[in-house]
Amino acid sequence: MSEHRISAAPDYTNAALTMLGVNLFCAFLAIWALYGLLPVLLLSGVLNHAIDRLRARRR
Repeated sequence: MSEHRISAAPDYTNAALTMLGVNLFCAFLAIWALYGLLPVLLLSGVLNHAIDRLRARRR
């Protein structure tokens, strides 16, 4: 076992972001089916605002 070298972990960032997009789409579709388009638009606006604030804080 001492001869086994530990290599760097693979970068799964693109896969994780793609699955986040797919899951977000499914959640928006379910909310749209249950409550209509207005809550989806409001939630997407809130998420966009939160992402913009995080981006501004990191800069």
